[in-house]
Amino acid sequence: MTPLVLIHGFTSSPRVWELVRPRLERHHELLLPALPGHLGGPPLPTEITDTTMVEAVERALDEAGHETAHVVGNSLGGYVALQLAARGRARTVTAFDPAGGWDEADGRRATLALNAESHALTRGAERNAAFVAATADGRRRALALLAERTDHVPADFVVDVIRASALCTEAPRMVAFAAQSGWPLDAPRCPTRIVWGTADKLLPWPSAAARYRALLPHADWVELDDVGHCPQVDVPLEAAELILGHT
Repeated sequence: MTPLVLIHGFTSSPRVWELVRPRLERHHELLLPALPGHLGGPPLPTEITDTTMVEAVERALDEAGHETAHVVGNSLGGYVALQLAARGRARTVTAFDPAGGWDEADGRRATLALNAESHALTRGAERNAAFVAATADGRRRALALLAERTDHVPADFVVDVIRASALCTEAPRMVAFAAQSGWPLDAPRCPTRIVWGTADKLLPWPSAAARYRALLPHADWVELDDVGHCPQVDVPLEAAELILGHT
C-alpha cells in the first residue's frame, strides 16, 4: 500500500484523525506524526522558524523510509502539508481548512487571539476531561470550535481533544511566533485539493482562504456547507472519501 501522512493542527494530536482512520488504512499505510511542541511530539526547539514543523515531518518520512507520500493536513497541519508539497515530498496533497491563507493581518491576529484564548481555557482541563465528555452537551461544547456535528463523536475522542490542548504547554510560544511569521509558501509540486468548511469558526471562509485562492488557482477547491474547522471530525465519512478520491 502507498504511504499516507496525516498531519494534525495546532494544540491537537494525531488522535484527531481517529474517525477517518479505519477507512483510510484499508487503502494506505498511515503515518501520523505528532508535531514538535504538541502532545506526543518532540520538544519544540529553542528557536522556532517557518520550517520547524515541516522539517519534523520530513524526518518522520525519512525514518519510515518514504521519499514521498500522499499528504493530508488540517489547520496548521494543512499549512505543513502544503509546505511538504512545495518541497517535492508529496505525491498528492489534501489540505483541510489550512492555516496561513489570510490576506490581511487583521484576520491572522483574530485567529491567533481566538486560538490563544481557547487554549487558555483548557489549562488544567485534562483532570476533568472524562466528566466533560460524559454528556452530549459537554462533548458539543468541547468541540464547538472544531465541528458543527458532534452526536457521532465518542467520549474517548473528546477526552483526547481536551488533553491534547491542555497539555500543549508550548502553545503561547507558538502563537507568538505565528503572529510575526509571514507564513511563506511556494506553489505545491503535485496535485492539490483544498477542502474548506463554510462554517469554520477559527479560519472563516472565504476570508481566511484569500491568499491561497490567489496562490493556488489550479487546485481542486471543495466547499463543505455547514461544516466546521475539522471536516475529519465533523463529517468523517465525507472527509475520508475526499482524501481517497484524491489519492
